[in-house]
Amino acid sequence: MRPTLLGAALLAAHAAATLQAAAQEPVPSLPAQIPIFPLQDVTLLPSATAPFHIFEPRYREMIAGALAGDSIIGMAVLEPGHEAEYEGRPPEFAIGCAGVIVSAERLSDGRYNIVLRGLTRFRILGEDHSRAYRLAEVEGLPDVVAEGDRGRLAQRRRQVEAALRARYPRAQLPPASVTDAEAIDGLALAVPLQAAQRRELLDASGPVERAALLLGMIRGGASA
Repeated sequence: MRPTLLGAALLAAHAAATLQAAAQEPVPSLPAQIPIFPLQDVTLLPSATAPFHIFEPRYREMIAGALAGDSIIGMAVLEPGHEAEYEGRPPEFAIGCAGVIVSAERLSDGRYNIVLRGLTRFRILGEDHSRAYRLAEVEGLPDVVAEGDRGRLAQRRRQVEAALRARYPRAQLPPASVTDAEAIDGLALAVPLQAAQRRELLDASGPVERAALLLGMIRGGASA
């Protein structure tokens, strides 16, 4: 279920607190091979933090393995028509987003509640089929904001928030303490969009382009 805009604001605040708490920790680099958790829609962006409930046995195994290692997993998006092959290895889009597990709760029945902090986008180059879950060879696609683009990103954030207020008058927006990139990525996951629109946001080269795309989608009439 996609979070509400109120939920997005709370999630953005949680993201800021998580990032602040982790500020003294080194940012992990993306390994050449990572486990992949494919879902029907984009669920993570590089500057976002998001919760997930893990219940399938193969993905419980994936989380246990990640927690025993570097805590990095990749979120990918299944291609349309995947339902018939879901229990196997249905095709997925090449661009995904990796995240670091910053919080994990293992339930008594083996399920997990986790929180992922976005790390970087990636491109899938190939897959290793030796595990029950998916394991991919990847290359990182850094989400970089040039120094000269920081002002543009701040302006885009203001425009996105103004467009959201106009379209959703009761929307609760991320607090000012959240960075511009965190605000844009959090809202990109929370605004009701079509799956293809969210994939377009994931494909964007960075938060400045993502913000411009999101602004156009909101002004043009985002739809579930």
